Amino acid sequence: MKHIISACFFLFSWSMFSQNVTVTVDKTVTLKEFFKQIEQQTDFKFAFTDQINVSQKYFTQEHTYKNIEIKELINELNKSALLQFSVVGNNIFVKQKVTKAPKKKNKLTGQVFDESKQPVIGANIFIKELSTGTTTDADGKFSLEVDKGSYTVLISYLGLKNKEKQLTVADDTRMNFFMDAADSQELEQVIITNSKAVDVRNTQMSVNKLSMEEIKRIPAAMGEPDPLKSILTLPGVTNAGEASSGFNVRGGAADQNLILLDGAPVYGDSHMFGFFSIFNADVVNGLDLYKGGIPSKFGGRVSSVLDVSQQTGDFENYKVNGGIGLISSRLLVQGPIEKEKGSFIIAGRASYAHLFLKLADNKNSAMFYDLNAKLNYRLGANNTIAFSGYFGNDVFDINDRFSSTYGNTMGILSWKHKFSDNINTNLSVFYSDYKFNLGLQSENFEWDNKISSYGLKYAWNHTVSEKLKLNYGIDGQYYDFNPGTVQPTSADSQFNYKQLDKKYALESSAYLDFEHQITKKLNLRYGLRYSMFYRLGDENINTYENGNAVVYNPLYHIYQEGTPTGSISYGKGKTISKFNNLEPRVALSYAFNDDNSVKASYNRMAQYIHMLSNTQSPLPMTIWTPSGPFTKPQLLDQYAAGYFRNFKDGDYSFEGELFYKKIQNRIDYIDGADILANNDIEQVILNGKARSYGMELLFRKNTGDFTGWVSYTLSRAEQKTPGRTAEEPGIANGDWYLSGYDKLHNLSIVGSYEYNPKWSFNANFSLQSGQPVTYANEYYEFGGINIPNYSLRNENRLPVFHHLDLAATYTPKPDKKKGWQSYWVFSIYNVYNRKNAASMTFTTNEDTGANETRRLSIFGIVPGISYNFKF
Repeated sequence: MKHIISACFFLFSWSMFSQNVTVTVDKTVTLKEFFKQIEQQTDFKFAFTDQINVSQKYFTQEHTYKNIEIKELINELNKSALLQFSVVGNNIFVKQKVTKAPKKKNKLTGQVFDESKQPVIGANIFIKELSTGTTTDADGKFSLEVDKGSYTVLISYLGLKNKEKQLTVADDTRMNFFMDAADSQELEQVIITNSKAVDVRNTQMSVNKLSMEEIKRIPAAMGEPDPLKSILTLPGVTNAGEASSGFNVRGGAADQNLILLDGAPVYGDSHMFGFFSIFNADVVNGLDLYKGGIPSKFGGRVSSVLDVSQQTGDFENYKVNGGIGLISSRLLVQGPIEKEKGSFIIAGRASYAHLFLKLADNKNSAMFYDLNAKLNYRLGANNTIAFSGYFGNDVFDINDRFSSTYGNTMGILSWKHKFSDNINTNLSVFYSDYKFNLGLQSENFEWDNKISSYGLKYAWNHTVSEKLKLNYGIDGQYYDFNPGTVQPTSADSQFNYKQLDKKYALESSAYLDFEHQITKKLNLRYGLRYSMFYRLGDENINTYENGNAVVYNPLYHIYQEGTPTGSISYGKGKTISKFNNLEPRVALSYAFNDDNSVKASYNRMAQYIHMLSNTQSPLPMTIWTPSGPFTKPQLLDQYAAGYFRNFKDGDYSFEGELFYKKIQNRIDYIDGADILANNDIEQVILNGKARSYGMELLFRKNTGDFTGWVSYTLSRAEQKTPGRTAEEPGIANGDWYLSGYDKLHNLSIVGSYEYNPKWSFNANFSLQSGQPVTYANEYYEFGGINIPNYSLRNENRLPVFHHLDLAATYTPKPDKKKGWQSYWVFSIYNVYNRKNAASMTFTTNEDTGANETRRLSIFGIVPGISYNFKF
């Protein structure tokens, strides 16, 4: 009987479903009209709740269903209509569709600290189950979006122990991670998940990062680790030679580099005429060198940005570390101001070579000292106030006849505020100056010059989603230039007091930068910076015939200083000249897979202040001047493309880049230009252009007992200053000529070997093409004196520059982690005693009367030793 009933029900249902209808629906048909069409052709009735409004139009598509079975019609309607239809017996039930809410992503945020409670910049955050990750920012913070679930988070950073933690994410989750210093035995294990493997998906290219762990491994002259000298081992970076200040990036001049210390600009970068940099390795946390693809938040220079950050003091414990070297020593103290809330760090260095000179009855003296300080205070979970400062000075005295004092002062006060997990801001004000004093006791006069700047920055970081991040902000700087004050030091001086015209300027800008993940493989970074510059009074500006401050003498075929025809007086704060520029930036990366990608970038940048120097190595007495009526802003356009790859899970990495850059309005000087104490500097300056192009290669071994890298650059840097008229030849006949910063070949090999927990060894080999110079190609006699006649500008080169440096580090008690800890560093700079030429001079031998070429070398072999400690 049961089977008979079931069979009857089946036949009844089948007959109901098999009924065919013809129905028309569109956006104008109400539900009531639709019901009527079905009920007139079949035995079906509709059932629905009061929530269904039969007078409403629920259909989204226009369609006519002809002779269609009820079952098939229901299936079709359920695909497109805003309602859900179902058949039970001879009833069609209608209800609202249940739309599933999109699955909510949860934010996993946090901050990474080292054992001193300092934020770790650039630490790798990796989630094993998702095979995805990110890196920490300048405050050691990170943010990821993940689904609910349990995950294994791995944190790694060079020189610190890996940190692995299991966690469950059920909602937005915040967690801090603390990393311990790695034992030497564990170093290989730590580096395996190193932060030096190439980030193939990141759009940022043409940037090199060095941790202090790496910097301290690179041998340097005098045995002192030097952050600034360490970047010379990277592709595309050179300098004028041994004991020279400044550095050159992709053929650019030293004044085209923006140097930032905790966000504030620094104008002088060296001590003792280039023997040491101003950066104390003990207090520096790390550095980033941007050579191209520069983000929109940076501006004001056209070659590179060197962004140096100082450590944050320990929030819980007092600590001391330092070192004693052959000619200088250093000491650092850090600790809490209030535990968990405030901290301080103070570091100082001083040289004492002048004491040895006095013991040897040598009247010459040379010394430097500097002081770094940083204070941090947390005002709750969302606010932090910080102050960073630097003060440094060099003092020279040559036999009581020549003396010089020069140095930097910098201070920056910042307030970091967190509006939410997605929005962070940093408001800062700063002051920075560089001053130089020159005294000639034999002439009884002193000369001082100085640049000062006062600035404000307001930066916003906004994470819109995991795939879109915004960085935007404003900044402004006010400049005060003192090109020179000459004053007599005694009544019998031949010099009178003279104040060269001071100059003033205001620079401001606004920027917007997008980091956009288009697909898993394609990432874009694009932005725009708008900069403005105002040259301000109080100043008198000379006027010249035809507006030319430099004139050409066709009789002698030389450029000469023009003669002013008058002057225009501008009152205090009045605008003398104004400039503005749009500076677009764009970069992209396309990842073929997790291990290799291609990247490309373009950036335009403007530079409104210039350093006056007609030597290839910037001296401490160099003078800064603003753009104005006769000196236009420099404008850069740079293009770069590259290929990036990791091998063997990041054990090895390769970076290869091609670049091309062109600069408008590059300052050039007439032959014999006198820039010292020149109140009419426009009379010796011409506006030209520059270009450079080349290839950079960097191969790294990131893991194991032996690590290091090989970098090679093949490049060309040229300058061109054509004549302004058909009659004028320009500089070097108006053709492209080698700039003073051209280095055709540049090779660096850096290696570190961990022999055992007590001993490690490091080596650095450097080879560069000789610097372009101008040699004498013939002599002529005048009044019985042989006078050299020189070739075209920079037509010759110094000999090839190369040296090999070695260092060994000995740690007596590597397992000791508390109390007094120490290690020794033994180094040899220029192992094979290469006499690299710093300059060539052409003279006449006083005894024989023969013409001579003399080569000046700075360094031969230089041994070094330092004792380093902490407790």
